[in-house]
Amino acid sequence: QGKCYMQFVVRKDGEISNVKVIRGINDYPEFSQEATRVIKMMPKWQPGKDKGRAVDSYFQLPIQFKFEE
Repeated sequence: QGKCYMQFVVRKDGEISNVKVIRGINDYPEFSQEATRVIKMMPKWQPGKDKGRAVDSYFQLPIQFKFEE
């Protein structure tokens, strides 16, 4: 088990872009690929706001993976 730490941008229109792995699980690069795939499939988010106006904003998200026995 372990966590992948992901970073992405929530654009002004709520779309997700620039998905990056900040820290993956060393022996399992396929988990980083799966976390990236899942984030890219997410529906639109509420954009960040600055003084009432929608702005692009960075977001970091840890994704926990657990092995089943």
